[in-house]
Amino acid sequence: MATPEENKAIVTEFMKTISKGDVEGIIAGYAEDGYCETMGRTLISGRFSREQVAMAAGRIFEAFPQGVEFTILNLTAEEDRVAMEATSQATHISGREYANHYHFLFRLRDGKITQMKEFMDTELVTDVICGGQRPAQAA
Repeated sequence: MATPEENKAIVTEFMKTISKGDVEGIIAGYAEDGYCETMGRTLISGRFSREQVAMAAGRIFEAFPQGVEFTILNLTAEEDRVAMEATSQATHISGREYANHYHFLFRLRDGKITQMKEFMDTELVTDVICGGQRPAQAA
């Protein structure tokens, strides 16, 4: 098992990989059974397997052709978990600026991400990324 400091370094490098737009590197960061869970009720919310992340990762960079720059504000690690507070800065393909604030919770195993939970301003996601569209209400 990696130390908390090693896990913090892995997560820090993973965020740099996202900022670079390295889709293959993003996928390589996940364990075979790893997943990303985006919280909230937006069109991009849900739980996504490594395979689904692979299909969606390139589309992120279609929406943000100049990339998304993440800045890590705080990292805390214990056992196999890393908690991160971060901000992002990007320009959406629509020309709108996108600056969000996040909390991520990562779980790692053998140097790979098994779980990434993403909490952020979902209203900003709906407004900029989803063009104001919301998921249909359940009956």
